[in-house]
Amino acid sequence: MGDSYIIAIDFGTAYSGYAYTVTSKEDQIDPVLKSWGKELGLETPKTPTCILFNEEEEFLNFGYEAKTAYINMRGEEAKNHYFFEAFKMALYGAKLNKDVTITAANGKSMNALKVFTSALSYLKENALTTISTKAGKTFIASDFTWVLTVPAIWDPSAKQFMREAATRAGIVTKGTEDKLVIALEPEAASVWCKKLPAEGFVTQNHDKDSLEQTPGTQYIVVDCGGGTIDITVHEVLDGGALKELHKASGNNMGGQTVDKKFKEFLRKIFCDGVWDEYETKFPSEVQKMMYDFAVLKQEDEDVQITCTFNLGEIAQRKKDMGKFFETVQGASWHGGSIKITKEKMKSFFDESLNGISKSLREILNEDFNIQFILLVGGYAESKILRFHIKSEFSHQCKVLCPFRAQEAIVKGAVQFGRNPEVVASRKSAFTYGIATCQSFDKSKHKAEKKFTTGEDDFCNDIFMKLVEIDEGVDWNETKEHIFNPVSADQTAMNLRFYRTERKNAKYVDEWGIEDVASFFVNMPDTTQGVKREVRLEIRFGSTEITATATDLVSGSTGSIKIDFLTKGKTSKIQHHPLLLPDRKMLDGSD
Repeated sequence: MGDSYIIAIDFGTAYSGYAYTVTSKEDQIDPVLKSWGKELGLETPKTPTCILFNEEEEFLNFGYEAKTAYINMRGEEAKNHYFFEAFKMALYGAKLNKDVTITAANGKSMNALKVFTSALSYLKENALTTISTKAGKTFIASDFTWVLTVPAIWDPSAKQFMREAATRAGIVTKGTEDKLVIALEPEAASVWCKKLPAEGFVTQNHDKDSLEQTPGTQYIVVDCGGGTIDITVHEVLDGGALKELHKASGNNMGGQTVDKKFKEFLRKIFCDGVWDEYETKFPSEVQKMMYDFAVLKQEDEDVQITCTFNLGEIAQRKKDMGKFFETVQGASWHGGSIKITKEKMKSFFDESLNGISKSLREILNEDFNIQFILLVGGYAESKILRFHIKSEFSHQCKVLCPFRAQEAIVKGAVQFGRNPEVVASRKSAFTYGIATCQSFDKSKHKAEKKFTTGEDDFCNDIFMKLVEIDEGVDWNETKEHIFNPVSADQTAMNLRFYRTERKNAKYVDEWGIEDVASFFVNMPDTTQGVKREVRLEIRFGSTEITATATDLVSGSTGSIKIDFLTKGKTSKIQHHPLLLPDRKMLDGSD
């Protein structure tokens, strides 16, 4: 995989883009970043994460083209089309399945998986066309290892959802799933930033060496996205690999929190239903105003936003324009424009910045030796955000922001795709376990959990811990366990996996425990009865969890990437789980 060509897609809440490399691993050339918006006289590293479908739910366009087409639509036409933006936030904090729907700007709903699949399909085709045109030869999806970035703080089901959408988009096919790498956004940014020299950063300079040349350095990466604030803590090891010191944390206080406050302020100015009527009749014009605001919020000064003709007309049917501004502070009417003071602009950031500060304080209060805070992501381009973090934390550590903070994730994702072991160790986000049974002991087991196999009494539904929450897991670490069948004539074993945020649990049906996966391994040869062994190997250290079980008699195997998307999978096969931990494991030794 090391020398394969790589395309990394940074699928952001507000903006998306991709970078690629078609050179061998030895060539230390920076990834090539696709530039967007030429047809609009722009040249940006990402395009808006907006997608447009017609009335029949057929894909029309993505990015600037989708936004422009929608902004140019008249009221009725806009109402009939499905326009989505910031739809990635539908995956934040959600328990997902394949039938989840999301709501478009016109209030109608569409299947979320279809929306995400269409967006990824567009980015895939655009990337292949761009690279093929530049290289003068045709590339197809299977020529590449693909890297897809996701927030580290997402639920595993959301990461799986993105893998499913990428597979449906034709990025990978059955049998080539390994050519799709899921990269965590703050980790990808960390991989990029650790290589940068001192002059690669905007703010407070550090020593001349890059971070990866100074083993032992501990730093926090704050990925300031449109939707999420995603935080990871890394220590640089000898050789430049990274060790995660604190499991991913963060919140949904990204840049769009600021946009929302701005929109609430406009609703307050244009009271008496004026703003509501405008938003309903001219949704595409509201889009344009929000787009203008997104550019202005990077500055730390008074701003002026043009009031559209239609907003002015609806407002003036109620009262004179100046009157709307008499009851609000921080805004005034300037012949066709809404002027907002610098102080008022800052107030839109308050909730978001307080959320970021709170998360950072929790980490800095722990027993680490943090030397740097790295700010990355599109929202980190905001001067108000950078100044706030510096004023709050620069007495404790240096606050750094790379030039072109928005590009750090996608460029780091290319490097991560080439060298996933660069993050040598991670913290487990949950305690994971498997359902097993033990010889029944009435002094310590619940009576209702008892079942009999003819000769022996067993206790059902025991939670056997595989890895504990906050436990460090190495990148290539495989945990191995041996299980025996509970009955001599058993021809299959059902392995059922669970997760919880608790450190310890006794039974898999206790509070706070949810099932996340199950699969079978066939055991066709029963001649050795209950002495047969099944070896379970689990890999936790990557961004996804894989489990493989092998019947050591027949060589039959079963495996799974832990599937968090389907619900209610746990079926009680007969009346007991069909596996028993090896006797050695019952006394706590592996």
